[in-house]
Amino acid sequence: MPRSTPTSPTSPTPGRRRSGRPGHDADSVLHVAARVFNERGYDGTSMEDLARALGVTKSAIYHHVSSKTELLSRSLDLAMDALFEVTREEGSTTGPAVDRLEHVLRGSVRVLVEQLPHVTLLLRVRGNTEVEKRALARRREFDHLVAALVREGIADGDIRGDVDPAVASRLLFGMVNSIIEWYKPDRGLGGEAVADTLALIAFEGIRTGPKPR
Repeated sequence: MPRSTPTSPTSPTPGRRRSGRPGHDADSVLHVAARVFNERGYDGTSMEDLARALGVTKSAIYHHVSSKTELLSRSLDLAMDALFEVTREEGSTTGPAVDRLEHVLRGSVRVLVEQLPHVTLLLRVRGNTEVEKRALARRREFDHLVAALVREGIADGDIRGDVDPAVASRLLFGMVNSIIEWYKPDRGLGGEAVADTLALIAFEGIRTGPKPR
């Protein structure tokens, strides 16, 4: 009769998590971290705070990331990468400039709704760290892309010529960015409905057309 192989004392027991590993994947750790950063402020959040919010030990968090700074960097990059991805979509690269501008605006609302904690964090950074400064530089690059679309729309005659491109882009995306202050995903209002309303208000105001009597 063959001998049974003894179980090593270090071998994990089936059905039990390995010591020090959280019941979260990297995405959920990042999502919770962004939420806590928004609630407490990045500087006011410690790894102990994050561990409590996740219900794990600090060492469990270090299984996924090396530091609080890395969590901030990943969160800000996730938000900015999603926004720049919108600018590469077909609707943002083909057709009249005013239509491309509307597509970017609608896509930005979609990103904000889908990645609400990360975009909220992005909009609240003030450049206090190198990570934040890099995120702000990417935001400025995005703003320049939007302003360029406004200028092109003016040149095409589809956007009013008395609109300053830089101011128009700031106001348009000021409306988008304000969504973080009031949008509640659990109240039944979907991102598409928000984008429809915002686009209606914004583009009826800047498109050329017959003046009201």
